[in-house]
Amino acid sequence: MFPTIEATGTFEVLNFMSWTPFAFLPVFIAITSSKHFNCNPFIAVLCACAIINPSWGEIASRIANGEVITFLSLPLAKTVYTSSVLPPIFMVWALSYVESYVKRLIPGVISELFTPLICMLIMVPTTLVVIGPVMSYVASSIAGGYNALFDAAPVLAAALIGGVWQIIVIFGVHWGITPVVFANYENFGYDNFQAFQAIAVVAQMAAAVAVACKTRNKRMKATGFSAGLTAVFGITEPALYGVTLRLKKPFVCGCIGGALGSVVASLFGTYYYAYAGLPGLLTVVNAISPDNPSSFIGELAGVGVAIVATFALIYMVGFEDPVDEELQEEKVAHDPNALDPTAEAPAVKQSATLVSPLKGQIVPLSTVNDESFAQKLLGDGIAIIPSEGLVRAPCDAVISSVIETKHAIGMTMANGAEILIHVGLDTVKLQGEGFDYLVARDQSVTVGEPLIQFDLEKIKAQGYDLTTPFIVMNSDEFEFHLTEQTQDKQDIEVGQPVIQMA
Repeated sequence: MFPTIEATGTFEVLNFMSWTPFAFLPVFIAITSSKHFNCNPFIAVLCACAIINPSWGEIASRIANGEVITFLSLPLAKTVYTSSVLPPIFMVWALSYVESYVKRLIPGVISELFTPLICMLIMVPTTLVVIGPVMSYVASSIAGGYNALFDAAPVLAAALIGGVWQIIVIFGVHWGITPVVFANYENFGYDNFQAFQAIAVVAQMAAAVAVACKTRNKRMKATGFSAGLTAVFGITEPALYGVTLRLKKPFVCGCIGGALGSVVASLFGTYYYAYAGLPGLLTVVNAISPDNPSSFIGELAGVGVAIVATFALIYMVGFEDPVDEELQEEKVAHDPNALDPTAEAPAVKQSATLVSPLKGQIVPLSTVNDESFAQKLLGDGIAIIPSEGLVRAPCDAVISSVIETKHAIGMTMANGAEILIHVGLDTVKLQGEGFDYLVARDQSVTVGEPLIQFDLEKIKAQGYDLTTPFIVMNSDEFEFHLTEQTQDKQDIEVGQPVIQMA
Protein backbone atom coordinates (compact mmCIF):
# COMPACT_ATOMS: atom_id res chain seq x y z
CA MET A 1 0.00 0.00 0.00
CA PHE A 2 2.83 2.37 0.93
CA PRO A 3 6.15 2.32 -0.93
CA THR A 4 9.23 1.23 0.97
CA ILE A 5 11.67 3.99 1.97
CA GLU A 6 14.17 2.82 -0.65
CA ALA A 7 11.53 3.26 -3.36
CA THR A 8 10.85 6.91 -2.59
CA GLY A 9 12.38 9.84 -4.39
CA THR A 10 13.38 11.34 -1.04
CA PHE A 11 15.57 8.35 -0.28
CA GLU A 12 17.15 8.46 -3.73
CA VAL A 13 18.03 12.15 -3.38
CA LEU A 14 19.43 11.77 0.13
CA ASN A 15 21.29 8.62 -0.91
CA PHE A 16 23.17 10.22 -3.80
CA MET A 17 23.87 13.26 -1.62
CA SER A 18 25.47 11.04 1.03
CA TRP A 19 27.74 9.44 -1.56
CA THR A 20 28.78 12.68 -3.27
CA PRO A 21 31.97 13.29 -1.22
CA PHE A 22 33.12 9.74 -1.90
CA ALA A 23 32.22 9.80 -5.58
CA PHE A 24 34.40 12.89 -6.02
CA LEU A 25 37.02 11.95 -3.43
CA PRO A 26 39.85 11.92 -6.04
CA VAL A 27 39.13 15.60 -6.73
CA PHE A 28 39.47 16.55 -3.08
CA ILE A 29 42.60 14.45 -2.78
CA ALA A 30 44.03 16.12 -5.88
CA ILE A 31 43.52 19.56 -4.31
CA THR A 32 45.28 18.68 -1.06
CA SER A 33 47.99 16.66 -2.80
CA SER A 34 48.79 19.51 -5.19
CA LYS A 35 49.56 21.72 -2.18
CA HIS A 36 51.81 19.07 -0.70
CA PHE A 37 53.66 18.32 -3.93
CA ASN A 38 53.74 21.97 -4.98
CA CYS A 39 52.08 21.74 -8.39
CA ASN A 40 49.24 23.60 -10.10
CA PRO A 41 45.99 22.64 -8.31
CA PHE A 42 43.88 23.37 -11.38
CA ILE A 43 45.84 20.91 -13.50
CA ALA A 44 45.63 18.35 -10.69
CA VAL A 45 41.86 18.76 -10.43
CA LEU A 46 41.53 18.58 -14.22
CA CYS A 47 43.34 15.24 -14.29
CA ALA A 48 41.31 13.94 -11.33
CA CYS A 49 38.06 14.90 -13.03
CA ALA A 50 39.17 13.07 -16.16
CA ILE A 51 39.73 9.74 -14.39
CA ILE A 52 36.30 9.88 -12.68
CA ASN A 53 34.54 10.97 -15.88
CA PRO A 54 31.44 8.76 -16.40
CA SER A 55 32.69 8.00 -19.92
CA TRP A 56 35.71 6.21 -18.44
CA GLY A 57 33.34 4.27 -16.21
CA GLU A 58 31.54 3.00 -19.31
CA ILE A 59 34.84 2.05 -20.98
CA ALA A 60 35.99 0.23 -17.81
CA SER A 61 32.69 -1.64 -17.71
CA ARG A 62 33.22 -2.86 -21.28
CA ILE A 63 36.76 -3.99 -20.37
CA ALA A 64 35.35 -5.85 -17.36
CA ASN A 65 32.92 -7.64 -19.70
CA GLY A 66 35.81 -8.97 -21.78
CA GLU A 67 36.33 -6.32 -24.44
CA VAL A 68 39.96 -5.44 -25.17
CA ILE A 69 40.55 -1.69 -25.39
CA THR A 70 43.98 -0.13 -25.84
CA PHE A 71 45.57 3.30 -25.76
CA LEU A 72 48.43 3.61 -28.26
CA SER A 73 48.56 -0.19 -28.33
CA LEU A 74 48.83 -0.33 -24.52
CA PRO A 75 46.05 -2.32 -22.84
CA LEU A 76 43.70 -0.46 -20.51
CA ALA A 77 42.60 -2.01 -17.22
CA LYS A 78 39.09 -2.20 -15.82
CA THR A 79 40.03 -0.08 -12.78
CA VAL A 80 37.57 2.70 -11.91
CA TYR A 81 38.64 5.66 -9.81
CA THR A 82 35.48 6.86 -8.12
CA SER A 83 36.18 6.95 -4.34
CA SER A 84 39.81 5.95 -4.95
CA VAL A 85 42.60 7.26 -2.72
CA LEU A 86 46.01 6.04 -3.79
CA PRO A 87 45.77 6.58 -7.59
CA PRO A 88 45.06 10.34 -7.36
CA ILE A 89 47.83 10.78 -4.78
CA PHE A 90 50.44 9.10 -6.97
CA MET A 91 49.05 10.79 -10.06
CA VAL A 92 49.55 14.25 -8.53
CA TRP A 93 52.99 13.24 -7.25
CA ALA A 94 54.03 12.31 -10.80
CA LEU A 95 52.32 15.43 -12.14
CA SER A 96 54.56 17.63 -10.00
CA TYR A 97 57.61 16.36 -11.91
CA VAL A 98 55.93 16.44 -15.32
CA GLU A 99 54.69 20.00 -14.84
CA SER A 100 58.10 21.20 -13.73
CA TYR A 101 59.76 19.58 -16.77
CA VAL A 102 57.15 20.91 -19.23
CA LYS A 103 57.49 24.46 -17.91
CA ARG A 104 61.23 24.34 -18.53
CA LEU A 105 60.70 23.22 -22.14
CA ILE A 106 57.92 25.58 -23.18
CA PRO A 107 58.61 29.32 -23.66
CA GLY A 108 57.03 31.47 -20.99
CA VAL A 109 54.82 33.30 -23.50
CA ILE A 110 52.77 30.18 -24.28
CA SER A 111 53.42 28.22 -21.07
CA GLU A 112 50.12 29.11 -19.40
CA LEU A 113 48.21 27.89 -22.44
CA PHE A 114 50.01 24.65 -23.27
CA THR A 115 51.29 23.38 -19.87
CA PRO A 116 47.85 22.22 -18.64
CA LEU A 117 47.11 20.53 -21.98
CA ILE A 118 50.42 18.67 -22.21
CA CYS A 119 50.29 17.64 -18.53
CA MET A 120 46.80 16.24 -18.97
CA LEU A 121 47.76 14.40 -22.16
CA ILE A 122 50.62 12.74 -20.27
CA MET A 123 49.16 12.12 -16.82
CA VAL A 124 45.65 10.85 -17.55
CA PRO A 125 46.76 8.03 -19.90
CA THR A 126 49.68 7.23 -17.57
CA THR A 127 47.23 6.88 -14.69
CA LEU A 128 44.86 4.69 -16.69
CA VAL A 129 47.62 2.46 -18.05
CA VAL A 130 50.15 2.32 -15.20
CA ILE A 131 49.36 4.07 -11.92
CA GLY A 132 45.77 2.92 -11.52
CA PRO A 133 46.33 -0.78 -12.28
CA VAL A 134 49.46 -0.90 -10.11
CA MET A 135 47.66 0.70 -7.15
CA SER A 136 44.70 -1.60 -7.67
CA TYR A 137 47.04 -4.59 -7.61
CA VAL A 138 48.77 -3.34 -4.46
CA ALA A 139 45.42 -2.80 -2.72
CA SER A 140 44.17 -6.22 -3.76
CA SER A 141 47.42 -7.81 -2.55
CA ILE A 142 47.17 -6.11 0.83
CA ALA A 143 43.53 -7.12 1.09
CA GLY A 144 44.48 -10.67 0.15
CA GLY A 145 47.22 -10.71 2.77
CA TYR A 146 44.88 -9.43 5.46
CA ASN A 147 42.18 -11.92 4.49
CA ALA A 148 44.73 -14.74 4.55
CA LEU A 149 45.77 -13.66 8.06
CA PHE A 150 42.14 -13.56 9.12
CA ASP A 151 41.46 -17.00 7.69
CA ALA A 152 44.52 -18.43 9.47
CA ALA A 153 44.19 -16.57 12.78
CA PRO A 154 40.96 -14.53 12.99
CA VAL A 155 41.51 -13.61 16.62
CA LEU A 156 44.98 -12.22 15.86
CA ALA A 157 43.77 -10.26 12.82
CA ALA A 158 40.85 -8.82 14.79
CA ALA A 159 43.06 -7.82 17.72
CA LEU A 160 45.56 -6.24 15.35
CA ILE A 161 42.99 -4.04 13.62
CA GLY A 162 41.02 -3.20 16.75
CA GLY A 163 44.19 -2.40 18.67
CA VAL A 164 46.31 -0.45 16.18
CA TRP A 165 43.69 1.24 14.00
CA GLN A 166 43.75 4.48 15.99
CA ILE A 167 47.55 4.50 15.82
CA ILE A 168 47.17 4.43 12.03
CA VAL A 169 44.77 7.36 12.31
CA ILE A 170 47.35 9.34 14.29
CA PHE A 171 49.83 9.06 11.43
CA GLY A 172 47.15 10.20 8.98
CA VAL A 173 47.45 7.22 6.63
CA HIS A 174 44.09 5.67 7.48
CA TRP A 175 42.53 6.75 4.20
CA GLY A 176 45.13 4.64 2.45
CA ILE A 177 43.25 1.57 3.74
CA THR A 178 40.16 2.53 1.73
CA PRO A 179 41.30 0.71 -1.43
CA VAL A 180 41.82 -2.43 0.64
CA VAL A 181 38.30 -2.20 1.97
CA PHE A 182 36.87 -1.54 -1.49
CA ALA A 183 38.78 -4.54 -2.81
CA ASN A 184 37.06 -6.75 -0.25
CA TYR A 185 33.62 -5.41 -1.10
CA GLU A 186 34.33 -5.80 -4.80
CA ASN A 187 35.66 -9.34 -4.51
CA PHE A 188 33.40 -10.76 -1.80
CA GLY A 189 30.53 -8.36 -1.17
CA TYR A 190 31.49 -7.95 2.50
CA ASP A 191 34.38 -6.88 4.70
CA ASN A 192 35.36 -7.39 8.33
CA PHE A 193 38.10 -4.76 8.36
CA GLN A 194 35.52 -1.99 8.78
CA ALA A 195 33.68 -4.00 11.43
CA PHE A 196 36.80 -3.95 13.58
CA GLN A 197 37.54 -0.32 12.66
CA ALA A 198 34.14 0.65 14.05
CA ILE A 199 34.87 -1.11 17.34
CA ALA A 200 38.24 0.66 17.60
CA VAL A 201 36.47 3.99 17.06
CA VAL A 202 33.86 3.17 19.71
CA ALA A 203 36.63 2.29 22.18
CA GLN A 204 38.22 5.75 21.79
CA MET A 205 34.76 7.30 22.13
CA ALA A 206 34.35 5.40 25.40
CA ALA A 207 37.81 6.49 26.54
CA ALA A 208 36.97 10.16 25.99
CA VAL A 209 33.67 9.83 27.87
CA ALA A 210 35.35 7.88 30.68
CA VAL A 211 37.91 10.66 31.08
CA ALA A 212 35.10 13.22 31.13
CA CYS A 213 33.33 11.27 33.89
CA LYS A 214 36.45 10.79 35.99
CA THR A 215 38.29 14.12 35.65
CA ARG A 216 37.83 17.03 38.02
CA ASN A 217 39.10 19.48 35.42
CA LYS A 218 36.14 21.44 34.07
CA ARG A 219 37.69 22.10 30.68
CA MET A 220 38.76 18.47 30.24
CA LYS A 221 35.29 17.31 31.28
CA ALA A 222 33.65 19.47 28.62
CA THR A 223 36.22 18.45 26.01
CA GLY A 224 35.77 14.76 26.83
CA PHE A 225 32.01 14.79 26.42
CA SER A 226 32.23 16.90 23.25
CA ALA A 227 34.91 14.66 21.70
CA GLY A 228 32.94 11.57 22.70
CA LEU A 229 29.88 12.92 20.89
CA THR A 230 31.95 13.61 17.77
CA ALA A 231 33.32 10.07 17.90
CA VAL A 232 29.76 8.72 17.79
CA PHE A 233 29.75 9.90 14.18
CA GLY A 234 33.05 8.14 13.43
CA ILE A 235 35.38 11.12 13.83
CA THR A 236 37.95 10.34 16.52
CA GLU A 237 40.56 13.04 15.93
CA PRO A 238 39.07 15.38 18.61
CA ALA A 239 39.02 12.50 21.10
CA LEU A 240 42.57 11.48 20.22
CA TYR A 241 44.28 14.86 20.16
CA GLY A 242 42.10 16.60 22.71
CA VAL A 243 41.76 13.87 25.33
CA THR A 244 43.10 10.33 25.11
CA LEU A 245 46.44 10.77 23.38
CA ARG A 246 47.11 13.91 25.38
CA LEU A 247 46.70 11.94 28.63
CA LYS A 248 48.45 8.81 27.19
CA LYS A 249 46.98 6.15 29.49
CA PRO A 250 43.37 6.57 28.27
CA PHE A 251 44.62 6.15 24.68
CA VAL A 252 46.30 2.85 25.55
CA CYS A 253 43.20 1.74 27.44
CA GLY A 254 41.09 2.57 24.36
CA CYS A 255 43.40 0.55 22.12
CA ILE A 256 43.19 -2.43 24.47
CA GLY A 257 39.41 -2.08 24.66
CA GLY A 258 39.22 -1.94 20.85
CA ALA A 259 41.35 -5.07 20.54
CA LEU A 260 39.24 -7.01 23.07
CA GLY A 261 35.99 -5.93 21.44
CA SER A 262 37.25 -6.89 17.99
CA VAL A 263 38.33 -10.31 19.22
CA VAL A 264 34.81 -10.91 20.60
CA ALA A 265 33.24 -9.79 17.31
CA SER A 266 35.51 -12.10 15.32
CA LEU A 267 34.24 -15.09 17.31
CA PHE A 268 30.77 -14.43 15.89
CA GLY A 269 31.99 -14.21 12.29
CA THR A 270 31.15 -10.51 12.06
CA TYR A 271 31.32 -8.69 8.71
CA TYR A 272 30.11 -5.41 7.26
CA TYR A 273 27.87 -5.86 4.22
CA ALA A 274 27.73 -2.19 3.20
CA TYR A 275 30.54 0.32 2.96
CA ALA A 276 30.78 2.75 5.90
CA GLY A 277 32.24 6.14 5.07
CA LEU A 278 33.09 6.77 8.73
CA PRO A 279 32.92 3.52 10.73
CA GLY A 280 31.64 4.05 14.24
CA LEU A 281 28.73 3.50 16.58
CA LEU A 282 26.12 4.56 14.01
CA THR A 283 27.38 2.12 11.35
CA VAL A 284 27.03 -1.09 13.38
CA VAL A 285 23.82 -1.75 11.41
CA ASN A 286 26.05 -2.44 8.40
CA ALA A 287 26.75 -5.80 10.02
CA ILE A 288 23.15 -6.92 9.54
CA SER A 289 22.74 -9.77 7.04
CA PRO A 290 19.90 -12.30 6.69
CA ASP A 291 22.47 -14.86 5.58
CA ASN A 292 24.67 -14.28 8.66
CA PRO A 293 22.42 -13.39 11.61
CA SER A 294 25.25 -13.76 14.14
CA SER A 295 27.19 -10.99 12.39
CA PHE A 296 25.14 -8.15 13.91
CA ILE A 297 25.04 -9.85 17.31
CA GLY A 298 28.81 -10.13 17.23
CA GLU A 299 29.23 -6.46 16.32
CA LEU A 300 26.97 -5.40 19.19
CA ALA A 301 28.82 -7.70 21.58
CA GLY A 302 32.18 -6.35 20.40
CA VAL A 303 31.02 -2.75 20.85
CA GLY A 304 29.71 -3.55 24.32
CA VAL A 305 32.94 -5.24 25.38
CA ALA A 306 35.01 -2.35 24.00
CA ILE A 307 33.01 0.21 25.98
CA VAL A 308 32.96 -1.73 29.25
CA ALA A 309 36.63 -2.78 29.02
CA THR A 310 37.78 0.75 28.21
CA PHE A 311 35.79 2.30 31.06
CA ALA A 312 37.02 -0.35 33.50
CA LEU A 313 40.65 0.04 32.48
CA ILE A 314 40.59 3.83 32.74
CA TYR A 315 39.01 3.71 36.18
CA MET A 316 41.51 1.09 37.34
CA VAL A 317 44.65 2.54 35.74
CA GLY A 318 43.63 6.18 36.03
CA PHE A 319 45.50 9.09 34.47
CA GLU A 320 47.24 12.25 35.53
CA ASP A 321 44.36 14.66 35.88
CA PRO A 322 45.54 17.97 34.39
CA VAL A 323 45.42 21.15 36.42
CA ASP A 324 42.73 23.47 35.14
CA GLU A 325 44.81 25.60 32.78
CA GLU A 326 42.65 28.70 33.04
CA LEU A 327 42.84 28.70 36.81
CA GLN A 328 46.54 27.90 36.75
CA GLU A 329 47.29 30.73 34.31
CA GLU A 330 45.17 33.12 36.32
CA LYS A 331 46.88 32.16 39.56
CA VAL A 332 50.36 32.32 38.06
CA ALA A 333 49.55 35.70 36.50
CA HIS A 334 48.63 37.12 39.86
CA ASP A 335 51.20 35.22 41.90
CA PRO A 336 54.14 33.63 40.08
CA ASN A 337 55.15 31.85 43.29
CA ALA A 338 51.74 30.26 43.79
CA LEU A 339 52.75 27.04 42.03
CA ASP A 340 56.41 27.08 43.07
CA PRO A 341 57.05 24.04 45.27
CA THR A 342 60.21 25.65 46.62
CA ALA A 343 58.43 28.76 47.85
CA GLU A 344 58.52 28.95 51.60
CA ALA A 345 55.22 28.85 53.44
CA PRO A 346 54.77 30.57 56.75
CA ALA A 347 54.90 28.27 59.71
CA VAL A 348 52.07 29.95 61.65
CA LYS A 349 48.74 31.24 60.37
CA GLN A 350 48.02 34.48 62.21
CA SER A 351 44.61 36.12 62.46
CA ALA A 352 44.06 39.19 60.31
CA THR A 353 41.39 41.60 59.15
CA LEU A 354 41.11 42.88 55.60
CA VAL A 355 39.48 46.23 54.91
CA SER A 356 37.76 47.41 51.77
CA PRO A 357 40.25 48.52 49.10
CA LEU A 358 37.59 50.53 47.25
CA LYS A 359 34.72 52.90 47.80
CA GLY A 360 31.52 51.66 46.25
CA GLN A 361 28.83 49.03 46.65
CA ILE A 362 29.40 45.48 47.86
CA VAL A 363 27.90 42.53 45.97
CA PRO A 364 28.26 38.79 46.74
CA LEU A 365 31.07 37.07 44.90
CA SER A 366 28.57 34.47 43.66
CA THR A 367 26.79 37.12 41.56
CA VAL A 368 29.90 38.11 39.60
CA ASN A 369 29.54 37.48 35.87
CA ASP A 370 32.65 35.30 35.71
CA GLU A 371 32.45 31.62 36.63
CA SER A 372 36.01 31.47 37.97
CA PHE A 373 35.15 34.08 40.59
CA ALA A 374 31.46 33.28 41.09
CA GLN A 375 32.18 29.64 41.88
CA LYS A 376 35.10 30.68 44.10
CA LEU A 377 37.52 28.59 42.06
CA LEU A 378 40.24 31.16 42.63
CA GLY A 379 39.37 31.71 46.27
CA ASP A 380 36.75 33.23 48.57
CA GLY A 381 36.00 36.87 49.14
CA ILE A 382 33.68 39.66 48.03
CA ALA A 383 33.11 41.89 45.02
CA ILE A 384 32.80 45.67 44.92
CA ILE A 385 31.24 47.91 42.28
CA PRO A 386 33.56 50.94 42.59
CA SER A 387 32.37 54.53 42.67
CA GLU A 388 35.87 56.00 42.40
CA GLY A 389 38.96 54.95 40.48
CA LEU A 390 41.49 54.26 43.21
CA VAL A 391 42.45 50.91 44.75
CA ARG A 392 44.10 51.01 48.17
CA ALA A 393 45.89 48.32 50.15
CA PRO A 394 43.43 46.31 52.28
CA CYS A 395 46.20 45.27 54.70
CA ASP A 396 49.92 45.39 55.38
CA ALA A 397 51.56 43.18 52.77
CA VAL A 398 54.21 42.77 50.10
CA ILE A 399 53.31 43.25 46.43
CA SER A 400 53.87 39.78 45.00
CA SER A 401 52.39 40.18 41.54
CA VAL A 402 51.98 42.96 39.00
CA ILE A 403 51.00 42.27 35.39
CA GLU A 404 51.50 44.08 32.15
CA THR A 405 47.85 45.03 31.72
CA LYS A 406 47.79 46.67 35.17
CA HIS A 407 44.18 45.69 35.85
CA ALA A 408 44.98 43.41 38.80
CA ILE A 409 47.42 43.15 41.65
CA GLY A 410 48.52 40.39 44.00
CA MET A 411 49.77 40.75 47.56
CA THR A 412 51.10 38.37 50.20
CA MET A 413 50.53 38.98 53.90
CA ALA A 414 52.89 38.02 56.69
CA ASN A 415 50.60 35.11 57.61
CA GLY A 416 50.84 33.71 54.07
CA ALA A 417 47.45 34.91 52.85
CA GLU A 418 47.53 35.59 49.09
CA ILE A 419 45.34 38.55 48.15
CA LEU A 420 44.04 39.31 44.68
CA ILE A 421 42.26 42.49 43.62
CA HIS A 422 41.00 42.25 40.04
CA VAL A 423 39.58 45.54 38.73
CA GLY A 424 36.65 44.82 36.42
CA LEU A 425 35.77 41.80 34.31
CA ASP A 426 37.53 41.08 31.02
CA THR A 427 39.43 44.33 31.47
CA VAL A 428 42.58 42.46 30.45
CA LYS A 429 41.41 43.20 26.89
CA LEU A 430 42.14 46.89 27.46
CA GLN A 431 45.86 46.02 27.49
CA GLY A 432 46.54 48.48 30.31
CA GLU A 433 44.63 51.41 28.80
CA GLY A 434 43.09 53.44 31.62
CA PHE A 435 45.13 51.75 34.38
CA ASP A 436 48.27 52.84 36.27
CA TYR A 437 50.23 51.09 38.99
CA LEU A 438 51.25 53.23 41.94
CA VAL A 439 53.48 50.53 43.44
CA ALA A 440 56.05 48.01 42.21
CA ARG A 441 56.59 44.30 42.75
CA ASP A 442 58.30 43.28 46.00
CA GLN A 443 57.38 46.65 47.52
CA SER A 444 56.06 46.59 51.10
CA VAL A 445 52.81 48.50 51.56
CA THR A 446 50.70 49.47 54.53
CA VAL A 447 46.95 49.41 54.82
CA GLY A 448 45.32 52.29 52.91
CA GLU A 449 48.31 52.91 50.63
CA PRO A 450 47.28 53.61 46.97
CA LEU A 451 47.93 50.64 44.65
CA ILE A 452 46.13 51.16 41.31
CA GLN A 453 44.60 54.24 39.74
CA PHE A 454 42.09 53.69 36.95
CA ASP A 455 39.86 55.86 34.75
CA LEU A 456 36.47 54.64 35.94
CA GLU A 457 34.35 56.62 33.49
CA LYS A 458 36.51 55.82 30.46
CA ILE A 459 36.48 52.09 31.18
CA LYS A 460 32.76 52.11 31.89
CA ALA A 461 32.11 54.02 28.64
CA GLN A 462 33.77 51.21 26.68
CA GLY A 463 31.17 48.78 28.00
CA TYR A 464 33.22 46.94 30.62
CA ASP A 465 31.75 45.64 33.86
CA LEU A 466 33.76 47.27 36.65
CA THR A 467 32.68 44.81 39.32
CA THR A 468 35.94 44.15 41.19
CA PRO A 469 36.54 40.76 42.85
CA PHE A 470 38.55 41.06 46.07
CA ILE A 471 39.58 37.56 47.15
CA VAL A 472 41.97 35.50 49.23
CA MET A 473 43.30 32.88 46.84
CA ASN A 474 44.28 30.43 49.56
CA SER A 475 41.19 31.07 51.71
CA ASP A 476 40.83 27.35 52.32
CA GLU A 477 43.91 27.52 54.54
CA PHE A 478 42.17 29.87 57.01
CA GLU A 479 39.04 30.18 59.08
CA PHE A 480 37.35 32.66 56.81
CA HIS A 481 34.51 35.01 57.75
CA LEU A 482 32.82 37.97 56.08
CA THR A 483 31.84 40.89 58.30
CA GLU A 484 28.40 42.45 58.63
CA GLN A 485 29.46 45.23 56.25
CA THR A 486 29.47 42.73 53.36
CA GLN A 487 25.70 42.49 53.07
CA ASP A 488 24.36 42.57 49.50
CA LYS A 489 24.11 46.01 47.86
CA GLN A 490 25.51 47.79 50.89
CA ASP A 491 27.60 50.91 50.36
CA ILE A 492 31.16 50.55 51.58
CA GLU A 493 33.91 53.04 52.32
CA VAL A 494 37.64 52.48 51.96
CA GLY A 495 39.04 51.11 55.20
CA GLN A 496 35.90 49.43 56.49
CA PRO A 497 36.52 45.83 57.70
CA VAL A 498 35.13 43.25 55.29
CA ILE A 499 37.03 39.96 55.83
CA GLN A 500 38.31 38.30 58.97
CA MET A 501 40.81 35.40 58.92
CA ALA A 502 42.19 33.19 61.66
